[in-house]
Amino acid sequence: MKPARLAVLGIAILAGCGAALLMSGEEKPPEPLAAVKVEPAPPVPMSEVLVAAAELPMGQTLKPQDLRWIPWPEQAISSGLIERRTAPKGLEEAVGSIVRTGFSANEPIRPERLVKAGSGFMSAILPPGMRAVAITTDTRGSNSAGGFILPNDHVDVIKTSNEGAEQFAETLLTDVRVLAVGQIVQDKGGTNVVTAETATLALTPSQAETVTLAQKVGQLSLVLRSIQDSNRTASVSEEDVATEGAMTVVRFGVSKQQRR
Repeated sequence: MKPARLAVLGIAILAGCGAALLMSGEEKPPEPLAAVKVEPAPPVPMSEVLVAAAELPMGQTLKPQDLRWIPWPEQAISSGLIERRTAPKGLEEAVGSIVRTGFSANEPIRPERLVKAGSGFMSAILPPGMRAVAITTDTRGSNSAGGFILPNDHVDVIKTSNEGAEQFAETLLTDVRVLAVGQIVQDKGGTNVVTAETATLALTPSQAETVTLAQKVGQLSLVLRSIQDSNRTASVSEEDVATEGAMTVVRFGVSKQQRR
């Protein structure tokens, strides 16, 4: 065999042996990570707070099953909440009270939103400086938006009267809040229509005088306002300004607006 071929053969044998040695070698296993000790989080201080066991609508008289104690983080307890450690008889003392404004389930009970038994509920929900005035309505709903006016709606009050052949319609008040319809102070159970002989309105003292006098000399009707128009602060249109302080007179079947 020629020397050149022997040299090539020798180089091939050496390369094969080297590759075999490299493939047979094992990698060194990685060093194990040091165990990290995780400290448990400190416990959150808790205290028991009186909450509503279920949804409590306005006007409901509280019973023992309506209330319960649940754990509450101490850092989240604000002033006014009823804590069991400071008021152990808070649940018993709240029973019999009337809900002034509604509570959601598991919402903390606040004493200022309750009315103690024996106190006037209507006077408790009446805003400061306002008066509650009941007006007579038609049980058929003909002068109360067909019976679709519910508590907390806002309405306009219109007076109608007759003088011989003339009929007058006058807007006495606008954007007035309805406190109650009959004996109902809140829409319950998805009620859509409420028919009653009276509607109680929240009025200022001067408005109360106007409505009381108007009931003596004419008939009052309630006109339901859109919820988007209630307490509206937008500018008044030119048409509204032009008709401000005007009344509608119907003479021989023809209506006409004139200044008061």
